[in-house]
Amino acid sequence: MHDIIDQLEAKRGAARLGGGARRIDAQHAKGKLTARERLELLLDEGTFEEWDMFVEHRCADFGMADHRIPGDGVVTGYGMINGRLVFVFSQDFTVFGGALSEAHAEKICKVMDQAMKVGAPVIGLNDSGGARIQEGVASLGGYAEVFQRNVMASGVIPQISLIMGPCAGGAVYSPAMTDFIFMVRDSSYMFVTGPEVVKTVTHEEVSAEQLGGAHTHTTHSGVADLAFDNDVEALLMLRRFFNYLPLNNRDGTPLRPNGDAPDRDDFSLDTLVPDNPNKAYDIKEAIVKVVDDGDFFELQSDYAQNIVVGFGRMAGRSVGIVANNPQVLAGCLDIKSAIKGARFVRFCDAFGIPLITFVDVPGFMPGTAQEYGGIIKHGAKLLYAYAECTVPKVTVITRKAYGGAYDVMSSKHLRGDVNFAWPNAEIAVMGAKGAVEIIFRDDKGDPAKLGRREAEYKARFANPFVAGARGYIDDVIQPHETRRRICRSLAMLQHKKLDNPWRKHGNIPL
Repeated sequence: MHDIIDQLEAKRGAARLGGGARRIDAQHAKGKLTARERLELLLDEGTFEEWDMFVEHRCADFGMADHRIPGDGVVTGYGMINGRLVFVFSQDFTVFGGALSEAHAEKICKVMDQAMKVGAPVIGLNDSGGARIQEGVASLGGYAEVFQRNVMASGVIPQISLIMGPCAGGAVYSPAMTDFIFMVRDSSYMFVTGPEVVKTVTHEEVSAEQLGGAHTHTTHSGVADLAFDNDVEALLMLRRFFNYLPLNNRDGTPLRPNGDAPDRDDFSLDTLVPDNPNKAYDIKEAIVKVVDDGDFFELQSDYAQNIVVGFGRMAGRSVGIVANNPQVLAGCLDIKSAIKGARFVRFCDAFGIPLITFVDVPGFMPGTAQEYGGIIKHGAKLLYAYAECTVPKVTVITRKAYGGAYDVMSSKHLRGDVNFAWPNAEIAVMGAKGAVEIIFRDDKGDPAKLGRREAEYKARFANPFVAGARGYIDDVIQPHETRRRICRSLAMLQHKKLDNPWRKHGNIPL
């Protein structure tokens, strides 16, 4: 008995050591934690239950039979984050550079399958050189098995990817199909083809950081949601982010009671919107002043900044927030912002998270770049997402709601449940000046007359009462009472039931 126990401990020790002390030191020298150190920070202390510690690869080619390390380059299992169940896998760069083998993939698939059975999220900590070349098609098949599970789990359990090192080639498509991607600055990167291949094929000189670093993917491509300065910050912020998410699509939004009264007023909101309709203001100030304890977790904060998305809480329960941002492009909707908003709305809808939409939108972005880029089809994604969405939807028009963009932004016509407007809201086909110049084009030579027409148009349409008269706005509210009215609306909508017609799936304009 003692012999087998000694053998067990030796095996455990070898698995915990991964690629050995030298490689662990190299990992630390790069400012990176090991796979196991990352899990210790991510999960509640003492809650990690590891699976498949003794799994080894089955490859005998190219001398691989002489190199077998228990665990085979990935640590898998489950644990708790703030007392809530989560399944995890953490790739170990010290073992074969974290390269994925058939056995490595099987370990990941096992925890994903179990997560689906019990209804718990999956978090993947990615740090891998890609497919293990020595195994050929077996490693590629392993990736495909993971991809299939990503697709089956989509909309059923939340999936989060934290890129903490290289993620290249086919490996990028598993994170791409998860719900959220976070990266670490200066130590993580994602790309389908690396700098050498790019140089060979297109003759472009580009570094790995420029091609697929955290800055690239959080500001230019929109592939990643957020980037953090180091492993520790990334893992601690991931713990915070996890608190907003339900465990699965039937779990309901998590409740975190706090001392922020649902009927709290904030009179500073009454002066947030400038009197000059062309002057910008910070919509995030409204969001922070409305949500519980001013706690707003913004996503994709450096990408498509003309729309703001993220999570907050109202009366203790998680909500998704979408808002036009007048500080960037005057809050216009363009290709990037429509895609960003649509994906977030669809996530919230899939997991039963109520949506609050703050509207200040003068329309869709004009120009050849937008039209050639497909603004018609991409703008329709946001429209489709809101129209398909069945979760509680509360909309607040803070200033402008012009043209088709008014329709798109969770209007009453797209089954918005409760639609409010602040007193200075303008709901119209377009701004008064543009409208008058079209309607009264014959008066263009008479500025005084045109000015009177503009004043007349503003008096007639540049207010929320025309829409209110038709029932498109449920109430015109004072800005300071926004939190109170939203909390009451969400309480009323808590047991909302709305079903779309049966179908296999819709055909969103991708």
